[in-house]
Amino acid sequence: MEDSILESVKKDLNVSLDDNFFDPELIMHINTAFSILTQLGVGPKSGFSISDATAVWTDFLGESNLTNIVRSYVPKKVKVLFDPPSTGPLSEALNKTISEMEWRIMVIVDPIMEDDYDDED
Repeated sequence: MEDSILESVKKDLNVSLDDNFFDPELIMHINTAFSILTQLGVGPKSGFSISDATAVWTDFLGESNLTNIVRSYVPKKVKVLFDPPSTGPLSEALNKTISEMEWRIMVIVDPIMEDDYDDED
């Protein structure tokens, strides 16, 4: 069985799968991350959102080559919104990682950038 989006984010954030108290807030932040990804050109053009634990990653991505980076990006983005690091250096490191992932996603989805990258060969 494929991973639930909500459950995989909860695992990454060390939130018990049995604990549903934070689900509404986590779902809101997951949907924020999906809105950002939609603006970056990832996922359905009309957008995507979840409302519970039934949505799985292929509902958003299909069989995309972005699966691994998106599955890593969403929990990091949710962490910054839901439970930000308490120290400046940790927060800065996490935000740099998120920014790099967003840049890499843009490089993958932007055909003009892909063409430029291919020309370097």
